[in-house]
Amino acid sequence: MEAALKCKEISYVHAEGYAAGEMKHGPIALLDQDFPVIALAPRGPLFDKMTSAIQQVRARRAPVIAVGDEGDAELAELVDHFIGVPPAPPLLTPFSLTPVVQLLAYQLALTRGLDIDQPRNLAKTVTVE
Repeated sequence: MEAALKCKEISYVHAEGYAAGEMKHGPIALLDQDFPVIALAPRGPLFDKMTSAIQQVRARRAPVIAVGDEGDAELAELVDHFIGVPPAPPLLTPFSLTPVVQLLAYQLALTRGLDIDQPRNLAKTVTVE
């Protein structure tokens, strides 16, 4: 969900984060060759379910960018673009994946020629009432 949020905030691209198991409940209908998917797929208890979801995405010809454990040849073979990160224990995995998706959003914004230092309509603080 962090990746989707950053894509919206600095790249002005609509994106949504979904658990792989929820893909069949709507998002799968959107998939085609012009609809890229970013898959976060580190090795762990849900890896098989994630690779199954990636195969379903690929069957609909959507391009897949996967972020997973560096050296994961199985995952790299399955996707169009693979970004490897150092493996981490499951509780620490978000700390290795988050910077990668933030950098993807950053590069997307730069590619689109956007001012990443002054995103529109964002406040630096949030007031909780």
